[in-house]
Amino acid sequence: MPDDQIKVIIGGAGGAPSEGVINSLLRSGDPELIYGMGSIPTDLVLSSAKKKFLVPISSDPAYEKSLLTLLDNEKPNLLHFQNDLEIFEISKMREKILEKGVTLYMPPHDVIDTCVHKYKSYLCFKNSGLKVPENIFINNSGDLKKAFSKLGSKDGKIWLRASSIGGGGQGSLPTNDFSLAKGWIDHYHGWGAYIASEMLTPDSATSLSIWHNGKLIVAQSRKREGWIHGNRTVSGVTGVTKVGRTISCKTIDMVAMASVKAVSPIPHGIYGVDMTYDSEGVPNPTEINISRFFTTILFFTEAGLNMPKIFKDIALYGKFPNLGRKINPLPNGLLWLRSMDRKPELKKQEDLQDELIVY
Repeated sequence: MPDDQIKVIIGGAGGAPSEGVINSLLRSGDPELIYGMGSIPTDLVLSSAKKKFLVPISSDPAYEKSLLTLLDNEKPNLLHFQNDLEIFEISKMREKILEKGVTLYMPPHDVIDTCVHKYKSYLCFKNSGLKVPENIFINNSGDLKKAFSKLGSKDGKIWLRASSIGGGGQGSLPTNDFSLAKGWIDHYHGWGAYIASEMLTPDSATSLSIWHNGKLIVAQSRKREGWIHGNRTVSGVTGVTKVGRTISCKTIDMVAMASVKAVSPIPHGIYGVDMTYDSEGVPNPTEINISRFFTTILFFTEAGLNMPKIFKDIALYGKFPNLGRKINPLPNGLLWLRSMDRKPELKKQEDLQDELIVY
């Protein structure tokens, strides 16, 4: 292997969020070597990466030494991660990584800290004047009683969720039952780590964008039409999109851009703004998935917008894309259909009508 071969290492290899990035980079046909690292052997062996490196989980004290040794041995040019906890840990040790000549294309640590802790990002959204569901931090049963009194919907429901690092609707619960809510927080040891908020509708959208030193490079929106196995969770949310649909909506674009600027005056890197619609049809920002692509990023790649390639080209070569338009360059109405144990497929709405026989 030539010494000047460019190497990219993707964390969490073998898991769906990282494999979407790895496969997007491989589909670009570019010459870089795409390697993977991860802490779950049964995931890692399934990765499409050319080489696969097993390291401890990022919360393990041995993680830092293991990673730095890997960097010394493999000398990659770019590191990228797809898990909130790993992103947070990497961000804290970024100077040690940069000293080894490895590129990290991510925002400052304070931005990452704000975004991986949902209550902090909520305060930023609210203070910037964005419409958001009212949130109350739950430190004790008194706060929980206050949440039911102040935030309860017409049927008395509130939405509980963990404020700590994690995605996929972790620990979420919609309920109008105080005893159930208290027992739920007890079970998750969640006092001082849970938020209660007003209930929104089931409709949601995401705007994924790449920025460079305050300049927007590209942004694309999609709507989420259901969750895989959502009917098997208490909250109905799994974090695993069943059907994604490309959309273009000025309101979504406006809310997404304002949300990014609320947490980061000079945005840099990847920002995925999750929004949920309220009863008035207004998309409310609920969180920003920071410094990572969403799990279904291969959707955009297959549709003609390879955002991991754009990210990689900027990070490694300072090469920026030449797009017809920066915001929502993909056509509206493209569908990404997903199910367990089969490849996802890119479809148009008319494809469904053409392929189905209706009785």
